[in-house]
Amino acid sequence: MSSVQWPDLKRNLVAILRGIKPEETEAVVEALLDAGFEAIEIPLNSPDPFTSIGKARKLAPADRLIGAGTVLTLDQVERLADCGGNLVVTPNTNPDVIRAAGAKGMVTMPGAFTATEALAAADAGASALKFFPASVLGPEGIGAIRAILPAGLRLGAVGGVSDADYGRYLKVGVTCFGLGSSLYKPGDSAAVVAERAKATVEAYDKAVAG
Repeated sequence: MSSVQWPDLKRNLVAILRGIKPEETEAVVEALLDAGFEAIEIPLNSPDPFTSIGKARKLAPADRLIGAGTVLTLDQVERLADCGGNLVVTPNTNPDVIRAAGAKGMVTMPGAFTATEALAAADAGASALKFFPASVLGPEGIGAIRAILPAGLRLGAVGGVSDADYGRYLKVGVTCFGLGSSLYKPGDSAAVVAERAKATVEAYDKAVAG
């Protein structure tokens, strides 16, 4: 199983701030934390991402997950560690990246689409899996792959998932959701993000309550 377990968060919602600029980071991250988000990902194809991640890390409590998305190389894992990041999200299944991040105590969430990729990520010690694009696999596809995965491995859905879909994914064992453009688009104000975050948290809580 995983070398670093996914933490016991109140809500397994990951905010994906693709395209955010360092000067926007603090206000947006504060809005997300205030709304109840406990995991924030800043993809590395954003402007000056490590500066933004460093700012987010200083703002967030130590038990929150703050890290990078679109992590592809061992060097990026090192740079993320240097700025205090503790969450590594990848678009692919690279065992070397997963193991390197795990060795540094980071929570890992590699991207997978097939059973082969999912099993490879689990074998490398992934903390959780990110099924992407989830809207293509759907709950049924993810549920079918789940049948052959190690029990207890955290499953996430990212890509084309909206508030209205939570219930369907929860029924097949998906408990984590990554939210990008439905939560934040480049240039959005912190006030706009706060409003969307509040609605997202309410929808998630309602779906989990069943």
